[in-house]
Amino acid sequence: MHQLTQALLSQTSGEGGAASALSMPVMLALMFLVFYFVLWRPQSREKKKLESFRQSMKKGDRVWTQGGLIGTVFQVEDQAVVLDIGAGKVRILKAFVGGEFKEKGEAAEPGRAEAKK
Repeated sequence: MHQLTQALLSQTSGEGGAASALSMPVMLALMFLVFYFVLWRPQSREKKKLESFRQSMKKGDRVWTQGGLIGTVFQVEDQAVVLDIGAGKVRILKAFVGGEFKEKGEAAEPGRAEAKK
């Protein structure tokens, strides 16, 4: 421990030593802020949006699952949904619904899709 403190003191005693000693916490704080605004915050928003969608699913919604199935919601239960996938019906957990399914070129808002027809 004694050698470590001597090394730190010798680094800070030179020219610009105080600036370099203060720059490390500032750099760490900047890295944390970038990490928060670029990764953590958008991921948290997306997770909340997906959970909101899962709770508000209703009969007739087109969804995709994390297993790669695409279907129409036939029945909504407490923790699961029954999907009509064309070849029959399957029951999956709500946690495995990946989101609303939209065809390529389909509008994001329902009002726009009706306007195109």
